[in-house]
Amino acid sequence: MKKSLLLFSALIALMVGNNAVLAQKSTPVTDTIYMGPGYVNEVYYSMSSGNQGAVNRKQWDIAFRTSRMSASILTNDASNNNALGINGVELYTYDNADTSGWASFDTTGFYTLRNMVNSTTDWETGAFCQYQLGHPDYGWGRYNSATHDVVGDSLFIIKLRDGSFRKLWIMRKYSSLNQVEFRYANLDGSADTTVVLDCSPYSTKNFVGFSMTTGQIVDFEPAPAANWDLLFAKYMYTYPDGTLYPVTGVLSNYETKVNKFEHVAPDFRLFDLSAMDSTRSPIGWEWKYLDANFTYHVTDSLVHFIQDAGGDIYRLVFKEFVGSSTGRIVLEKELLSLAGIGEGPSSAFNMAVYPNPASIETNLVVNPGSVSKVDVRITDLGGRQIKNLNFSVQRNELNTLSIPVNDFPGGVYLITLVSGNQLVTRKLFIQ
Repeated sequence: MKKSLLLFSALIALMVGNNAVLAQKSTPVTDTIYMGPGYVNEVYYSMSSGNQGAVNRKQWDIAFRTSRMSASILTNDASNNNALGINGVELYTYDNADTSGWASFDTTGFYTLRNMVNSTTDWETGAFCQYQLGHPDYGWGRYNSATHDVVGDSLFIIKLRDGSFRKLWIMRKYSSLNQVEFRYANLDGSADTTVVLDCSPYSTKNFVGFSMTTGQIVDFEPAPAANWDLLFAKYMYTYPDGTLYPVTGVLSNYETKVNKFEHVAPDFRLFDLSAMDSTRSPIGWEWKYLDANFTYHVTDSLVHFIQDAGGDIYRLVFKEFVGSSTGRIVLEKELLSLAGIGEGPSSAFNMAVYPNPASIETNLVVNPGSVSKVDVRITDLGGRQIKNLNFSVQRNELNTLSIPVNDFPGGVYLITLVSGNQLVTRKLFIQ
């Protein structure tokens, strides 16, 4: 009934600098993503326009960042489904020699080496950059300050998706030309091939791929980078202890920002602009889980807020995950019409109330500004005081105060937050 309207009018900017914002809602849209059996496809998705295309991961082995000032090189690293012939690329650094050892390649003991994978959190740290030391060392090569090129100084062993091996040397990234020169061959030196890949024709995309099986450039991104926000994909996740594991989840585009809230009410719509995360996988894969009966469920009370490159913000809730049989993912998204960004209230002292209506307990999300103690006064519409509470709070931070209301008769009440001469009042509906 009036529940949503009252909640949206109550939850407004709460943080210093007007970073926490609540918006009015639009009509939620339910959308379905199909990654296919065994997650054979990865799906590029726009929050505003929906599915921007699916691509079969079997097409490419390595991919180069199309920006002339980037040294990132990815591997197609995620293992998928052996029965479907979808295997991940494995990359190992060659420790026996530098690039001068190209002709005399000795692979003895290389299986003891650690498989190098793309960073879980950073697109700019592709697998080839895993052991980078920081500028001017980018892992596979070093930056030349005279030419602004990155010159390869390392050799690699790469296991392709078909199980065959190649030796590989990323020779140079020509910054001015936006070209990458690389060389690969069979381990015995046969089929030695040098490629100069021009990234410029693919500059509207983030990466351009290459298949060492076919010897072909692969323009695998189905839409320009400006046209998608999220990537539903299989990728390698690195646990804090270094363990690698292939997971199915959601990656963010370069300009996409995410704010995640756990253990919140279903109608929660308060997000924090200052906490928006622009890394590669803030949504990630842990929004679903597998139970003892091998059935997938989405995690309850989990809400994501997505800010696209244009600055629009969407509320995202996952509704269903089927698993590898179909790779079906169901989500609900909602465009939020931002209120008060760049304007907002003149004081940080503010309060939001949820759930509202309430029956057992309601929460006050409070920003007290510079004060450390607040009073909460609850009155009925006739002005009669029902409850008066005192709280110690953290200055300049969001504080959540829980108020039991199970002994309140049904009706409309006023909650007033007071500190000195500052006060703010919200309506509370009790069912």
